[in-house]
Amino acid sequence: MSPQQVKELLLVKFEEKDVQVDGEGAKFHVTIKSDLFKGLMPVKRQQLVYGCLTDQIASGEVHAVTMSLSTHS
Repeated sequence: MSPQQVKELLLVKFEEKDVQVDGEGAKFHVTIKSDLFKGLMPVKRQQLVYGCLTDQIASGEVHAVTMSLSTHS
């Protein structure tokens, strides 16, 4: 799976300007800056991201995801 493919999955929930994905194979680093994270604890933020990648994680297309998640303010 390519970083662009992972990004396209994340764009279902997050805006284009908020998402950056790097990596290769099945390991990715995701950086998202979004107001959707306001008031959420870190684990809830991660759950929002994992929710976009559920099928790919289950199939093994995505094996490891490291995340940098923050709000705009």
